[in-house]
Amino acid sequence: MNPIYASRRRVDIVIRMLCYGAAIFGLTWLGLILFTLFWNGFAGLTLSVFTEMTPPPGSTTGGLANALVGSLIMTVVGVALGAPIGLFAGTYLAEYGRHDRLTTTVRFINDILLSAPSIVIGLFIYGAVVIPMGGFSALAGSLALAVIVVPVVVRTTEDMLLLVPNQLREAASALGLPRSIMIRRVAYRAARTGIITGILLATARVAGETAPLLFTALSNQFWSLDFTNTMANLPVTINNFVQSPYAYWRQLAWTGALIITLAVLALNIVARLLGAERTQK
Repeated sequence: MNPIYASRRRVDIVIRMLCYGAAIFGLTWLGLILFTLFWNGFAGLTLSVFTEMTPPPGSTTGGLANALVGSLIMTVVGVALGAPIGLFAGTYLAEYGRHDRLTTTVRFINDILLSAPSIVIGLFIYGAVVIPMGGFSALAGSLALAVIVVPVVVRTTEDMLLLVPNQLREAASALGLPRSIMIRRVAYRAARTGIITGILLATARVAGETAPLLFTALSNQFWSLDFTNTMANLPVTINNFVQSPYAYWRQLAWTGALIITLAVLALNIVARLLGAERTQK
């Protein structure tokens, strides 16, 4: 056997074993984390978790109904505010300003926002909204989540629109369609699945965010739909309960973490299925 080939083969085997070892190491810890979460979370998963309010200190009955509803409301509002902005910004980058100097600046700022720690966004909203309003509120929490949603949707929208063949745009223009109508009826339809996938991934990202809500929405143990005041939400409730001395609160924290994990998992599965469907087409 050629000595050079034998040496390369040995190096290839070593590198491959290191890669397998790293993958097994990471998957092992992930499996242990998920096993612990499911083992402790399912122990407290009952109907009362979804129908009863968060319990007072020392109580052994109660649930997470108000926290679940509050999280759902703020997540929906945050995505509803952030997704259109991200969609329009991504459309500008891909369709209108593809060769403009401003595009490079916008894309650079978007990349910074995409990698910025969520706690920084929470502090920004705290200074921009919470302090002027004179207190924590669900509105501030929704705005913080919206800021996190925007860069994710911008990136996915731009990438999906850039994958649309230029021949489709040229054919629409040859028919006399204005650019705005061409984008709505041709480009958006061709990239629809990818854009929806991006919005789902953005929703999955903000569904379990805790740090920005600590500085904006905070939380309470009561049923409240007032957007100008604090609103119960699942991430902050879990953060508070897991540090408490009450065993029942800690059990609810495990169950809440399991619910968030399952919700994020479901969103990611749907996003993957939509992405696979787009690839097959």
